[in-house]
Amino acid sequence: MTTPVSLALAIGALVAGAVAGYFLARARTRREDARPPGPTVAELLERLVRSSNNGIVVLNKFGDMVLHNPRAYELGLVKVNQADPRARQAAEQVVETDEPLEIDLSPLEARGRQPEAVLGQVRPLGDGFTVVEAVDHSEAIRLEAVRRDFVANVSHELKTPVGAIALLTEAVLDAAEDVAEVRRFGGKILRESTRLGQLVTELIALSRLQGAERLPDLNVVEVDAVVREALGRTTLSAESADIRITTDHPSGLLIEGDRTLLVTALSNLLENAVNYSPAGSPVSISRRLADGMVEIAVTDRGIGIAEEEQQRVFERFYRADKARSRATGGTGLGLAIVKHVAANHGGSVGLWSRPGTGSTFTLRIPAHVSPEPAPEPARAAKTSPAPRQEKTPERTPRLVVTGQDSPDHGGNL
Repeated sequence: MTTPVSLALAIGALVAGAVAGYFLARARTRREDARPPGPTVAELLERLVRSSNNGIVVLNKFGDMVLHNPRAYELGLVKVNQADPRARQAAEQVVETDEPLEIDLSPLEARGRQPEAVLGQVRPLGDGFTVVEAVDHSEAIRLEAVRRDFVANVSHELKTPVGAIALLTEAVLDAAEDVAEVRRFGGKILRESTRLGQLVTELIALSRLQGAERLPDLNVVEVDAVVREALGRTTLSAESADIRITTDHPSGLLIEGDRTLLVTALSNLLENAVNYSPAGSPVSISRRLADGMVEIAVTDRGIGIAEEEQQRVFERFYRADKARSRATGGTGLGLAIVKHVAANHGGSVGLWSRPGTGSTFTLRIPAHVSPEPAPEPARAAKTSPAPRQEKTPERTPRLVVTGQDSPDHGGNL
Protein backbone atom coordinates (compact mmCIF):
# COMPACT_ATOMS: atom_id res chain seq x y z
CA MET A 1 0.00 0.00 0.00
CA THR A 2 1.42 3.30 -1.17
CA THR A 3 1.57 5.95 1.45
CA PRO A 4 1.24 9.65 0.70
CA VAL A 5 4.89 10.16 1.66
CA SER A 6 6.25 7.58 -0.76
CA LEU A 7 4.02 8.92 -3.54
CA ALA A 8 5.34 12.42 -2.97
CA LEU A 9 8.92 11.18 -3.07
CA ALA A 10 8.31 9.35 -6.36
CA ILE A 11 6.72 12.42 -7.94
CA GLY A 12 9.64 14.54 -6.75
CA ALA A 13 12.17 12.13 -8.27
CA LEU A 14 10.35 12.21 -11.63
CA VAL A 15 10.25 15.99 -11.66
CA ALA A 16 13.95 16.23 -10.75
CA GLY A 17 14.87 13.77 -13.54
CA ALA A 18 12.83 15.69 -16.07
CA VAL A 19 14.43 18.97 -15.06
CA ALA A 20 17.94 17.47 -15.19
CA GLY A 21 17.24 15.93 -18.63
CA TYR A 22 15.96 19.28 -19.88
CA PHE A 23 19.09 21.11 -18.78
CA LEU A 24 21.40 18.39 -20.20
CA ALA A 25 19.65 18.50 -23.58
CA ARG A 26 19.80 22.28 -23.59
CA ALA A 27 23.52 22.24 -22.80
CA ARG A 28 24.16 19.72 -25.62
CA THR A 29 22.21 21.87 -28.05
CA ARG A 30 24.25 24.91 -27.07
CA ARG A 31 27.50 23.01 -27.66
CA GLU A 32 26.34 21.90 -31.07
CA ASP A 33 25.25 25.44 -31.93
CA ALA A 34 28.61 26.77 -30.75
CA ARG A 35 30.54 24.37 -33.08
CA PRO A 36 31.83 26.32 -36.10
CA PRO A 37 30.56 25.18 -39.50
CA GLY A 38 32.93 23.38 -41.90
CA PRO A 39 35.27 20.38 -41.79
CA THR A 40 37.12 19.28 -38.69
CA VAL A 41 40.90 19.40 -38.30
CA ALA A 42 41.10 15.65 -38.92
CA GLU A 43 39.16 16.01 -42.17
CA LEU A 44 41.40 18.84 -43.31
CA LEU A 45 44.52 16.80 -42.57
CA GLU A 46 43.13 13.89 -44.58
CA ARG A 47 42.42 16.22 -47.50
CA LEU A 48 45.95 17.62 -47.24
CA VAL A 49 47.50 14.17 -47.42
CA ARG A 50 45.38 13.09 -50.38
CA SER A 51 46.04 16.26 -52.37
CA SER A 52 49.79 16.34 -51.72
CA ASN A 53 52.08 16.24 -54.76
CA ASN A 54 54.38 13.91 -52.80
CA GLY A 55 53.65 10.27 -52.15
CA ILE A 56 52.71 9.72 -48.49
CA VAL A 57 52.31 6.38 -46.70
CA VAL A 58 51.77 5.83 -42.95
CA LEU A 59 52.89 2.42 -41.64
CA ASN A 60 52.30 0.74 -38.29
CA LYS A 61 54.89 -1.24 -36.35
CA PHE A 62 54.07 -4.36 -38.39
CA GLY A 63 54.76 -2.63 -41.71
CA ASP A 64 51.08 -2.50 -42.72
CA MET A 65 49.65 0.59 -44.40
CA VAL A 66 47.38 2.74 -42.26
CA LEU A 67 47.02 5.67 -44.65
CA HIS A 68 48.24 6.55 -48.15
CA ASN A 69 47.39 8.95 -50.97
CA PRO A 70 46.94 8.45 -54.75
CA ARG A 71 50.32 10.02 -55.49
CA ALA A 72 52.01 7.11 -53.69
CA TYR A 73 50.66 4.79 -56.40
CA GLU A 74 51.91 7.06 -59.18
CA LEU A 75 55.43 7.14 -57.75
CA GLY A 76 55.52 3.37 -57.21
CA LEU A 77 55.64 3.70 -53.43
CA VAL A 78 52.53 1.50 -53.18
CA LYS A 79 51.93 -1.59 -55.31
CA VAL A 80 49.13 -4.12 -54.93
CA ASN A 81 48.00 -2.45 -51.69
CA GLN A 82 51.42 -2.90 -50.12
CA ALA A 83 54.21 -0.45 -49.47
CA ASP A 84 57.51 -0.84 -51.30
CA PRO A 85 59.70 -3.42 -49.50
CA ARG A 86 62.52 -0.85 -49.33
CA ALA A 87 60.18 1.52 -47.49
CA ARG A 88 59.03 -1.18 -45.04
CA GLN A 89 62.61 -2.18 -44.29
CA ALA A 90 63.60 1.43 -43.70
CA ALA A 91 60.54 1.93 -41.48
CA GLU A 92 61.66 -0.94 -39.22
CA GLN A 93 65.06 0.69 -38.84
CA VAL A 94 63.48 4.06 -38.04
CA VAL A 95 61.29 2.50 -35.34
CA GLU A 96 64.39 1.02 -33.70
CA THR A 97 66.60 4.13 -33.92
CA ASP A 98 63.88 6.80 -33.73
CA GLU A 99 65.87 8.80 -36.31
CA PRO A 100 64.72 9.93 -39.79
CA LEU A 101 66.21 8.08 -42.75
CA GLU A 102 66.51 8.95 -46.46
CA ILE A 103 66.20 6.16 -49.03
CA ASP A 104 66.17 5.74 -52.80
CA LEU A 105 62.77 4.63 -54.06
CA SER A 106 63.48 4.96 -57.80
CA PRO A 107 61.75 2.32 -59.97
CA LEU A 108 63.89 -0.75 -60.51
CA GLU A 109 62.85 -0.98 -64.16
CA ALA A 110 62.74 1.76 -66.81
CA ARG A 111 59.23 2.87 -67.77
CA GLY A 112 59.75 5.58 -70.39
CA ARG A 113 58.62 8.99 -69.20
CA GLN A 114 57.42 7.64 -65.84
CA PRO A 115 59.17 8.80 -62.64
CA GLU A 116 62.79 7.70 -62.81
CA ALA A 117 64.34 9.34 -59.75
CA VAL A 118 62.24 9.07 -56.58
CA LEU A 119 63.76 9.90 -53.21
CA GLY A 120 62.01 9.07 -49.95
CA GLN A 121 62.29 10.15 -46.32
CA VAL A 122 61.09 7.95 -43.48
CA ARG A 123 60.23 9.72 -40.18
CA PRO A 124 59.02 8.30 -36.84
CA LEU A 125 55.57 9.26 -35.55
CA GLY A 126 55.78 7.49 -32.20
CA ASP A 127 54.05 4.38 -30.86
CA GLY A 128 55.61 2.31 -33.67
CA PHE A 129 54.10 4.38 -36.50
CA THR A 130 56.20 5.85 -39.32
CA VAL A 131 55.51 8.06 -42.33
CA VAL A 132 57.21 7.61 -45.70
CA GLU A 133 57.24 10.68 -47.97
CA ALA A 134 58.42 10.20 -51.58
CA VAL A 135 59.42 13.09 -53.86
CA ASP A 136 59.81 12.87 -57.64
CA HIS A 137 63.14 14.37 -58.79
CA SER A 138 62.96 12.97 -62.33
CA GLU A 139 62.57 16.31 -64.08
CA ALA A 140 65.54 17.79 -62.26
CA ILE A 141 67.64 14.77 -63.22
CA ARG A 142 66.57 15.09 -66.87
CA LEU A 143 67.36 18.81 -66.92
CA GLU A 144 70.77 18.17 -65.42
CA ALA A 145 71.44 15.53 -68.09
CA VAL A 146 70.40 17.98 -70.81
CA ARG A 147 72.65 20.65 -69.33
CA ARG A 148 75.63 18.28 -69.25
CA ASP A 149 75.01 17.23 -72.85
CA PHE A 150 74.67 20.84 -73.94
CA VAL A 151 77.92 21.88 -72.26
CA ALA A 152 79.73 18.89 -73.74
CA ASN A 153 78.36 19.62 -77.24
CA VAL A 154 79.23 23.31 -77.03
CA SER A 155 82.73 22.50 -75.83
CA HIS A 156 83.22 20.07 -78.70
CA GLU A 157 81.80 22.43 -81.32
CA LEU A 158 83.95 25.34 -80.11
CA LYS A 159 87.06 23.19 -79.82
CA THR A 160 86.95 22.14 -83.49
CA PRO A 161 87.26 25.58 -85.16
CA VAL A 162 89.56 26.91 -82.44
CA GLY A 163 91.92 23.97 -82.90
CA ALA A 164 91.77 24.31 -86.68
CA ILE A 165 92.60 28.03 -86.49
CA ALA A 166 95.61 27.31 -84.26
CA LEU A 167 96.98 24.66 -86.64
CA LEU A 168 96.39 26.81 -89.72
CA THR A 169 98.10 29.77 -88.06
CA GLU A 170 101.17 27.62 -87.40
CA ALA A 171 101.14 26.54 -91.04
CA VAL A 172 101.00 30.19 -92.14
CA LEU A 173 103.99 31.05 -89.95
CA ASP A 174 105.99 28.13 -91.34
CA ALA A 175 105.15 29.13 -94.94
CA ALA A 176 105.58 32.85 -94.49
CA GLU A 177 107.81 33.13 -97.61
CA ASP A 178 105.36 31.24 -99.84
CA VAL A 179 102.65 33.69 -100.90
CA ALA A 180 100.43 31.01 -102.46
CA GLU A 181 100.48 28.87 -99.31
CA VAL A 182 99.82 31.88 -97.10
CA ARG A 183 96.74 32.75 -99.18
CA ARG A 184 95.51 29.15 -99.12
CA PHE A 185 95.89 28.79 -95.36
CA GLY A 186 94.55 32.32 -94.84
CA GLY A 187 91.36 31.37 -96.68
CA LYS A 188 90.91 28.35 -94.45
CA ILE A 189 91.47 30.47 -91.34
CA LEU A 190 88.82 32.89 -92.58
CA ARG A 191 86.30 30.07 -93.07
CA GLU A 192 86.97 28.58 -89.63
CA SER A 193 86.77 31.97 -87.92
CA THR A 194 83.52 32.72 -89.74
CA ARG A 195 82.12 29.39 -88.58
CA LEU A 196 83.26 30.11 -85.03
CA GLY A 197 81.61 33.53 -85.07
CA GLN A 198 78.39 32.06 -86.45
CA LEU A 199 78.36 29.41 -83.73
CA VAL A 200 78.82 31.99 -80.97
CA THR A 201 76.12 34.23 -82.48
CA GLU A 202 73.62 31.37 -82.66
CA LEU A 203 74.41 30.28 -79.11
CA ILE A 204 73.67 33.80 -77.88
CA ALA A 205 70.42 33.89 -79.87
CA LEU A 206 69.38 30.49 -78.51
CA SER A 207 70.07 31.55 -74.91
CA ARG A 208 67.89 34.63 -75.38
CA LEU A 209 65.05 32.59 -76.82
CA GLN A 210 65.21 30.14 -73.92
CA GLY A 211 64.61 32.87 -71.36
CA ALA A 212 68.03 34.20 -70.48
CA GLU A 213 66.90 37.63 -71.65
CA ARG A 214 63.51 39.25 -72.01
CA LEU A 215 62.15 39.11 -75.55
CA PRO A 216 61.31 42.41 -77.23
CA ASP A 217 57.69 43.54 -77.43
CA LEU A 218 55.73 42.02 -80.30
CA ASN A 219 54.64 44.33 -83.12
CA VAL A 220 52.53 43.96 -86.22
CA VAL A 221 54.82 42.52 -88.92
CA GLU A 222 54.18 42.09 -92.64
CA VAL A 223 54.76 38.51 -93.72
CA ASP A 224 55.83 39.62 -97.20
CA ALA A 225 58.53 41.86 -95.70
CA VAL A 226 59.87 38.96 -93.64
CA VAL A 227 60.03 36.77 -96.76
CA ARG A 228 61.82 39.48 -98.77
CA GLU A 229 64.46 40.07 -96.09
CA ALA A 230 65.06 36.35 -95.56
CA LEU A 231 65.47 35.92 -99.31
CA GLY A 232 68.00 38.73 -99.36
CA ARG A 233 70.08 36.98 -96.70
CA THR A 234 70.04 33.66 -98.58
CA THR A 235 70.53 34.87 -102.15
CA LEU A 236 74.34 34.63 -102.14
CA SER A 237 74.50 31.08 -100.76
CA ALA A 238 71.72 29.95 -103.11
CA GLU A 239 73.52 31.36 -106.16
CA SER A 240 76.77 29.74 -105.05
CA ALA A 241 75.01 26.37 -104.79
CA ASP A 242 73.21 26.89 -108.16
CA ILE A 243 69.78 26.67 -106.49
CA ARG A 244 66.78 28.70 -107.58
CA ILE A 245 64.40 29.94 -104.87
CA THR A 246 60.84 30.67 -106.02
CA THR A 247 58.01 32.30 -104.09
CA ASP A 248 54.26 32.62 -104.46
CA HIS A 249 52.47 35.94 -104.90
CA PRO A 250 52.53 38.54 -102.07
CA SER A 251 49.86 37.69 -99.54
CA GLY A 252 49.36 40.91 -97.57
CA LEU A 253 49.15 38.82 -94.37
CA LEU A 254 50.03 40.30 -90.98
CA ILE A 255 51.34 38.64 -87.84
CA GLU A 256 52.32 39.82 -84.36
CA GLY A 257 55.94 39.22 -83.53
CA ASP A 258 59.52 40.39 -83.57
CA ARG A 259 60.62 40.97 -87.14
CA THR A 260 64.31 40.27 -86.53
CA LEU A 261 63.61 36.89 -84.91
CA LEU A 262 61.12 35.89 -87.60
CA VAL A 263 63.59 36.79 -90.35
CA THR A 264 66.27 34.76 -88.58
CA ALA A 265 63.97 31.73 -88.32
CA LEU A 266 62.94 31.87 -91.99
CA SER A 267 66.55 32.45 -93.08
CA ASN A 268 67.59 29.34 -91.14
CA LEU A 269 64.94 27.30 -92.93
CA LEU A 270 66.10 28.61 -96.32
CA GLU A 271 69.77 28.01 -95.54
CA ASN A 272 68.90 24.50 -94.39
CA ALA A 273 67.02 23.85 -97.65
CA VAL A 274 69.90 25.18 -99.75
CA ASN A 275 72.55 23.19 -97.88
CA TYR A 276 70.68 19.89 -98.20
CA SER A 277 69.60 20.23 -101.85
CA PRO A 278 71.54 19.13 -104.93
CA ALA A 279 72.78 21.76 -107.37
CA GLY A 280 70.16 22.92 -109.84
CA SER A 281 67.18 21.84 -107.72
CA PRO A 282 64.41 24.30 -106.75
CA VAL A 283 63.49 25.63 -103.34
CA SER A 284 60.11 27.30 -102.85
CA ILE A 285 58.38 29.53 -100.30
CA SER A 286 54.59 29.64 -99.89
CA ARG A 287 52.32 31.66 -97.62
CA ARG A 288 48.75 31.06 -96.59
CA LEU A 289 46.21 31.72 -93.83
CA ALA A 290 44.70 28.63 -92.18
CA ASP A 291 42.58 28.51 -89.00
CA GLY A 292 43.86 31.84 -87.75
CA MET A 293 47.50 30.87 -88.29
CA VAL A 294 49.84 32.25 -90.94
CA GLU A 295 51.79 29.38 -92.47
CA ILE A 296 55.12 30.01 -94.19
CA ALA A 297 56.33 26.82 -95.86
CA VAL A 298 59.82 26.21 -97.23
CA THR A 299 59.99 23.23 -99.62
CA ASP A 300 63.08 21.62 -101.12
CA ARG A 301 63.84 18.60 -103.27
CA GLY A 302 66.86 17.55 -101.28
CA ILE A 303 67.92 14.34 -99.63
CA GLY A 304 64.93 14.21 -97.29
CA ILE A 305 64.84 13.07 -93.69
CA ALA A 306 64.15 9.54 -92.47
CA GLU A 307 61.04 9.11 -90.34
CA GLU A 308 62.99 7.97 -87.28
CA GLU A 309 65.08 11.17 -87.40
CA GLN A 310 62.27 13.67 -87.98
CA GLN A 311 61.54 13.99 -84.26
CA ARG A 312 65.18 14.86 -83.52
CA VAL A 313 66.13 17.38 -86.19
CA PHE A 314 65.02 20.26 -83.93
CA GLU A 315 67.40 19.21 -81.15
CA ARG A 316 70.49 21.33 -80.57
CA PHE A 317 73.59 20.15 -82.48
CA TYR A 318 71.70 17.27 -84.09
CA ARG A 319 72.53 16.71 -87.74
CA ALA A 320 70.72 14.27 -90.02
CA ASP A 321 73.71 14.20 -92.39
CA LYS A 322 76.85 14.97 -90.38
CA ALA A 323 79.21 14.84 -93.36
CA ARG A 324 77.19 17.35 -95.37
CA SER A 325 76.77 19.62 -92.33
CA ARG A 326 80.53 19.73 -91.82
CA ALA A 327 81.08 20.49 -95.51
CA THR A 328 78.61 23.38 -95.50
CA GLY A 329 79.78 24.74 -92.15
CA GLY A 330 76.51 24.11 -90.35
CA THR A 331 76.39 24.52 -86.58
CA GLY A 332 73.44 22.24 -85.83
CA LEU A 333 71.60 25.07 -84.07
CA GLY A 334 69.53 26.51 -86.94
CA LEU A 335 66.42 24.36 -86.55
CA ALA A 336 66.59 24.60 -82.74
CA ILE A 337 66.43 28.38 -83.09
CA VAL A 338 63.46 28.05 -85.47
CA LYS A 339 61.61 25.90 -82.93
CA HIS A 340 62.15 28.38 -80.09
CA VAL A 341 61.23 31.39 -82.24
CA ALA A 342 57.94 29.71 -83.14
CA ALA A 343 57.24 28.78 -79.51
CA ASN A 344 57.96 32.30 -78.25
CA HIS A 345 55.47 33.66 -80.79
CA GLY A 346 52.74 31.24 -79.71
CA GLY A 347 53.19 29.14 -82.84
CA SER A 348 54.85 25.93 -83.94
CA VAL A 349 56.99 24.43 -86.66
CA GLY A 350 55.96 21.40 -88.70
CA LEU A 351 57.86 18.96 -90.91
CA TRP A 352 56.89 16.80 -93.87
CA SER A 353 59.71 14.82 -95.41
CA ARG A 354 60.42 11.75 -97.50
CA PRO A 355 63.93 10.41 -98.19
CA GLY A 356 64.93 10.98 -101.80
CA THR A 357 61.98 13.33 -102.42
CA GLY A 358 62.57 16.38 -100.24
CA SER A 359 61.25 18.17 -97.18
CA THR A 360 58.77 20.89 -96.25
CA PHE A 361 59.27 22.91 -93.08
CA THR A 362 56.24 25.01 -92.10
CA LEU A 363 56.47 27.92 -89.69
CA ARG A 364 53.06 28.65 -88.09
CA ILE A 365 52.52 32.00 -86.37
CA PRO A 366 49.17 33.41 -85.10
CA ALA A 367 47.75 35.95 -87.54
CA HIS A 368 47.23 39.57 -86.50
CA VAL A 369 43.58 40.29 -85.72
CA SER A 370 42.52 43.86 -86.48
CA PRO A 371 40.46 45.46 -83.67
CA GLU A 372 36.80 46.14 -84.37
CA PRO A 373 36.12 49.85 -85.12
CA ALA A 374 34.37 51.68 -82.27
CA PRO A 375 30.70 52.49 -82.99
CA GLU A 376 29.90 56.15 -83.69
CA PRO A 377 27.93 57.97 -80.95
CA ALA A 378 24.22 58.33 -81.62
CA ARG A 379 23.14 61.75 -82.85
CA ALA A 380 20.47 63.74 -81.04
CA ALA A 381 18.67 64.72 -84.25
CA LYS A 382 15.46 62.85 -84.96
CA THR A 383 16.44 61.91 -88.48
CA SER A 384 15.77 58.46 -89.79
CA PRO A 385 18.89 56.25 -89.68
CA ALA A 386 20.66 55.52 -92.93
CA PRO A 387 20.31 51.99 -94.26
CA ARG A 388 22.99 49.65 -92.92
CA GLN A 389 25.54 48.49 -95.46
CA GLU A 390 26.92 44.99 -95.16
CA LYS A 391 30.70 44.88 -95.29
CA THR A 392 32.02 42.50 -97.87
CA PRO A 393 34.77 40.36 -96.33
CA GLU A 394 38.16 40.54 -97.98
CA ARG A 395 39.28 37.49 -99.82
CA THR A 396 42.55 35.84 -99.04
CA PRO A 397 44.45 35.34 -102.30
CA ARG A 398 44.87 31.78 -103.40
CA LEU A 399 48.41 30.62 -102.67
CA VAL A 400 50.29 28.65 -105.26
CA VAL A 401 52.75 26.21 -103.69
CA THR A 402 55.56 25.57 -106.13
CA GLY A 403 57.97 22.67 -106.01
CA GLN A 404 55.94 20.64 -103.51
CA ASP A 405 54.66 17.12 -103.96
CA SER A 406 52.15 17.10 -101.14
CA PRO A 407 49.87 20.03 -100.13
CA ASP A 408 50.13 18.81 -96.54
CA HIS A 409 52.80 20.81 -94.74
CA GLY A 410 53.21 18.13 -92.08
CA GLY A 411 52.13 17.83 -88.47
CA ASN A 412 53.29 19.77 -85.45
CA LEU A 413 56.40 18.64 -83.70
